[in-house]
Amino acid sequence: MSRPTLFALQVLVAVVCIVLWQVLSTVPVFGKILLPPFFFSNPFDVFSQIVKWFASGVIWKHLGITLAESILAFVIGSLGGVLVGFWFARQPLVAAVFDPYVKMVNALPRVVLAPIFALWLGLGIWSKVALGVTLVFFIVFFNVYQGVKEVSRTVLDNGRMLGMSERQLMRHVYWPSALSWMFSSLHTSVGFAVVGAVVGEYLGSAAGLGYLIQQAEGVFDVAGVFAGMFVLSAFVILIDYGVTLVERRLLVWRPTASDGRG
Repeated sequence: MSRPTLFALQVLVAVVCIVLWQVLSTVPVFGKILLPPFFFSNPFDVFSQIVKWFASGVIWKHLGITLAESILAFVIGSLGGVLVGFWFARQPLVAAVFDPYVKMVNALPRVVLAPIFALWLGLGIWSKVALGVTLVFFIVFFNVYQGVKEVSRTVLDNGRMLGMSERQLMRHVYWPSALSWMFSSLHTSVGFAVVGAVVGEYLGSAAGLGYLIQQAEGVFDVAGVFAGMFVLSAFVILIDYGVTLVERRLLVWRPTASDGRG
């Protein structure tokens, strides 16, 4: 399937969902509106709220803060996950010693950590970044760790037979093996980095998309809540697209599915 066709189908799904939402929230079905506007709003009001935010310029400050928090959380958490994942995979003794502690920290509820980070780091951006890092780090760490562990033994043995040093093995064998796993985790981590930033803002902040959503929720502005969520979703898609571009650049050597067809 070509990319334009795929994109058209994706847009069609969104259009159908929006039309259904508009109809079910405005047109009575058997004498009753199935999606009461008080609880579900409607696409027209949500779109009007988004336009109002951008036209007045009020959204830019909040969007910029959430963007900074999300990118910092994503970069710090991803780098930490990659480095520690490689280290643990290449040092089995270290991995065995720290295994229960990693699992213990990963099991901690992130919502519980948010107030602790706010207490330690204040209500500025760093408490939100810290929360996002805890979400991103473990996703990337476990995938990179597994990717290095799953390296082909045949390729590894052949590399050693050819006289490759550990540095060359890392660059030409371990790193390519982990890249696919790493980018798979990065696509997931994008959403979690934003979630960490927004949840932190929601629990305590004076700016950001989470703050906007919390303010709208406080005055029962359902259209504002949905508008914040839609802006947030578009925001995540753009960041994920950036990750996809980097992935295509670094994994240009990887054959596509069509390459293997006879």
